Amino acid sequence: MSVETQQTTTEHAAHTEHTAHTEATGEERFAAALRRADIAAAELRATAAERDRANETPREEVELLRRHDLLQVQEPVEYGGDGLSYAQTVQITRRIARGDTSIAHLIGYHFAQTRIAPLFGTPGQATELSRRNGERKLFWGGVQNPRGGSDLVLTKDGDGFRLDGHRSFASGASLGDHLSVTATLEGELVFIALPGGREGFRALDDWDNIGQRLTDSGGVEFTGTRVERSEILGPDPLVGRTITPYQTLVTPHWQLAFVNFYIGTAEGALEEALDWTRLHAAPWETSGVDSATDDPYVLQTVGEIRSDIRAAALLADRAGDALQAALDTGPSLTEEQRAEAAIAVYEAKYLTTKVALSTASRLFEIQGARATSSAYGFDRHWRNLRTHTVHDPVAYKAREVGDWTLNRRAPEFSLYR
Repeated sequence: MSVETQQTTTEHAAHTEHTAHTEATGEERFAAALRRADIAAAELRATAAERDRANETPREEVELLRRHDLLQVQEPVEYGGDGLSYAQTVQITRRIARGDTSIAHLIGYHFAQTRIAPLFGTPGQATELSRRNGERKLFWGGVQNPRGGSDLVLTKDGDGFRLDGHRSFASGASLGDHLSVTATLEGELVFIALPGGREGFRALDDWDNIGQRLTDSGGVEFTGTRVERSEILGPDPLVGRTITPYQTLVTPHWQLAFVNFYIGTAEGALEEALDWTRLHAAPWETSGVDSATDDPYVLQTVGEIRSDIRAAALLADRAGDALQAALDTGPSLTEEQRAEAAIAVYEAKYLTTKVALSTASRLFEIQGARATSSAYGFDRHWRNLRTHTVHDPVAYKAREVGDWTLNRRAPEFSLYR
């Protein structure tokens, strides 16, 4: 085959694939995206324990997500995406968590961060960023955690702005093609969409925690970093705005991402434990059975864990539907409607936290003592969950649910609620 013929054949195949993708229904594209996520999760799971021990920056893992066309699934089909809703997108996060919680953390944050422009940006900004995301398959890191270190301060500097300050925690920041950044301008919150690698930005590479080791997390610094007006989301004036109930849905986006990588981790950890039990576990000496898979207490434990996971997953799905309904309502969303959506997410946050932590601990009751060998790395599930779930204490989510239930007091907006 000549070079010209081969090139023509390749271009024809690509055109045929693009046409089929464009003409597919939304549900067909969603199903295809879930299949790609399952394949990526299987690849991640096969090396998860080894990569956790190596504790290296997850460059290859981000490229795996890009290779499987998962980074741009929320963007419109005409830009190269799948046109998925946010409720559908968090299902991708959940599938990835079945293979690796750290990488689910990265893609979950990425999905939430790419939805900030539609909430806070001008229509032109939102459209342009969406087009870039879809066409270039951009990966977004985030510098948004409001706690730790001095706040990031944006100041006017000539015909642009300057960003200075330190944050003790960010995720995906050194790898991000784009960064989603929160800062203060004249004491007010602003959102910035900043290209990665901008001069004056430095990732401190100081993340040495027991879990979520592959999240490219840690402290960051900005020193005189140039920011253009077009990179600050929203119309003029930049200060003196009133944040609407619709815009405050930014926080439930992140919280729903957490919900789904918690429960996805529990689902994946259980499947991993069951596979190991079928192959390697031994029944207890007084059980009266020949196989661990017939041990009555193993069966009881599996039944309890499976039922808890199923219930938490259903509540997570309900939370996704509630947030999506609020997003679909749009800028006319009321305070009460925002509260109902947020509380649905926070109910799921409470339950998935408890169930996932319990699952990661109780799996050893199914597998037995031999499964605690460091060679298997099964402890990573609990370490990952324990590390992230104390980042945002779930007791406060239970309190917010209780206050709404008893007193109809809505959670006051912050980047945590």
